[in-house]
Amino acid sequence: MSEPDIVTLSFKECTLLKLEKNFGLKEVPESQVLEDWLTGASDISEFERQTLLNLRRKLKLNVHDWNEAELAHYFIGPLMTLVDYTTDRFNLFAERPFAGVVEGIELKGRPDGIIATGLREPEKPFFCFQEYKKELDPEGDPAGQALGAMLAAQEINEHRHPIYGCYVKGRGWFFMVLHGKQYCIGEPYIATRDDISEIFRILKVLKQIILEMT
Repeated sequence: MSEPDIVTLSFKECTLLKLEKNFGLKEVPESQVLEDWLTGASDISEFERQTLLNLRRKLKLNVHDWNEAELAHYFIGPLMTLVDYTTDRFNLFAERPFAGVVEGIELKGRPDGIIATGLREPEKPFFCFQEYKKELDPEGDPAGQALGAMLAAQEINEHRHPIYGCYVKGRGWFFMVLHGKQYCIGEPYIATRDDISEIFRILKVLKQIILEMT
């Protein structure tokens, strides 16, 4: 007797409601894991500060008109490059396919970005990133898409540690964590304001967190 086909769910199809119903996830208003990440300390050099001011200026001028590729190439990419996630333990990958089977359902897709072990190809993801070009009425649920990728990453990592994530809607950056069956989404940081320094600090703290886990 043949085994039944595995049900698949693409990250693009994921919504918070669908993930809660299928996997028993629960959103919590507070998380110590998220709090520790968002309040972690990291120095910012004068060069980094000036680069951030230049990126913020470009975003202010273009955020209403950039398409997704332009937002990624001219703002998000340079910001991530400034953090520099390329190490001998892990790397930053873009639109690489990965999948994980969670409770009999295969979650799969190509997130806009992941930080994972591996140099040439991703192995075990620690951070999942999703971006949207529009501030209003984006297609789909960016929080659900990021969380779906995080859920697959959690399974790949055999639930050994929390999974970190972020999604961007225009100028707003939302950081999130998944730990067990609970997830928490922080309040947005606005990249066209002084928050850009906070966003950068949080991304640098993430690098330190991942270094400690690998």
